[in-house]
Amino acid sequence: MDGKNNLLNAIRVGMGYDSHRIETGGSMILGGVVIEQGRHFVGHSDADVLLHAITDAVLSGAGLPDIGQIFPNDRPENRGRDSAEMLRLAMANVRQAGWDLVNLDCVVLLESPKLSPIKSELVRRIADILEVGPTLVGLKGKTGEGVGEVGRGELAVVHAVALLHRT
Repeated sequence: MDGKNNLLNAIRVGMGYDSHRIETGGSMILGGVVIEQGRHFVGHSDADVLLHAITDAVLSGAGLPDIGQIFPNDRPENRGRDSAEMLRLAMANVRQAGWDLVNLDCVVLLESPKLSPIKSELVRRIADILEVGPTLVGLKGKTGEGVGEVGRGELAVVHAVALLHRT
């Protein structure tokens, strides 16, 4: 095998996406951080839209089944499940399959709360869950500029890309 093929077999990219409706009451859990603002994401688990997208990104990069296959929402044990636990288990599967994280980049589309004041806390928490340094976690927040479901504060959307390397 030539050097180019070795390189191609040594790195992989995974993409993750998730969205959750937003309703009044309760607390949001985003990136494993509880945000008290009288609104919450709706979902079968704790509905952490950011960690769900990251989970799918790392699983995809390793060629493993997605979050819905590993943690199906029709299973009672997944009702209210901690998304940080799901990501930890997924990352353990990724490492067991012979892959590790090079870096992660995420874009959160959310009207409120603004991510700037809590960005460093989110990055540290995600890095802790993944057992990597915070410099490997990129995070950007975008609003819907008052347009569409995101802009009206009805929906949160996250895109995540993970670069993995063969260990």
